[in-house]
Amino acid sequence: MKDKIQAEHLNVILAIVSFILIVTGISFIGYLMFGTKETAIEGQMDCREYRVSGKFDARIKRLLVSEGDYVHVGDTLVVLSMPEVVAQEQAAKATGEAAQAINEMTDNGSRVEQIRTAANLVSQAKAALTIAEKTLNRVQRLYDEGVATAQKRDEAQAARDAAAAQVSAAQSQYEMVNNGARVEEKKATAAQAKAAEHGTDVVRSMLRETVQVATVEGEVQKINAHEGELVSSGSPILTISMLGDKWATFFIREDRLHGLKPGKRITVHSEAYDRDYPMEVYYMKVQPSYATWKSTKPDKGIDLHTFEVRARPLKPAKELRPGISVTIK
Repeated sequence: MKDKIQAEHLNVILAIVSFILIVTGISFIGYLMFGTKETAIEGQMDCREYRVSGKFDARIKRLLVSEGDYVHVGDTLVVLSMPEVVAQEQAAKATGEAAQAINEMTDNGSRVEQIRTAANLVSQAKAALTIAEKTLNRVQRLYDEGVATAQKRDEAQAARDAAAAQVSAAQSQYEMVNNGARVEEKKATAAQAKAAEHGTDVVRSMLRETVQVATVEGEVQKINAHEGELVSSGSPILTISMLGDKWATFFIREDRLHGLKPGKRITVHSEAYDRDYPMEVYYMKVQPSYATWKSTKPDKGIDLHTFEVRARPLKPAKELRPGISVTIK
């Protein structure tokens, strides 16, 4: 009986020892496999983007590029349609011609024909005012419907006010022709002619915005609007990726920075091409603590934050397109 009890005790001891050895062995194997190896620091390639947009509300008349096209500086990208601005140009041109004619008339003296011309110019200015008022009414309706911007409405209002001022000026000039011009009046008409010329230049500069050309070199990444669609001022029509200015972005906890700082050279690896690329860190910025904060053990007394780290390739790497994953070796 005693021998049986001793045998049972021995079996229990052997079972405990075996369990301890098994747990120790598994822990040791896990330590060898995972304990001394940190997870890779992963990031991805990115590049600078250029967004093409217009200064004024317009409708896309022609779109001359497609996604994936490579464009150079000066290439025409989009042709826009702005009929309201065309009408303003015609009105400004007529007003400028009227002001110039009146200026010449005051210099040359008044004749019956000149008086008749002054009357015609008043009529032209009134016609320009009518066009400006109609344009203002259309833009106001678009603004009330939420299609046009306040800036566009203000521009139409300014054009209408300018046309009204031109009517008043033309009327005054007509009266002046009847009464004869003085030296001061001649100076005033010359100044008005100059102002009308500048007004025409402003409208022409607006019309130049109907043709959007590339100011940078790159690849058309995304097209946000297509032919026939209405785009508001400042809204991006298309996006160009500037592949000549790219970098790798990593988000690294500060206990894994291991001396990384701007100016330090590193080697990154691309699984897509199974190649290593030399890069240089040029930018580091701590991320918001509420998004990346990690508490450490109470006895250490510090908290860990995550840093955004960017590095540029030291050699041309055309194959590293935006979005490709890379790791720090």
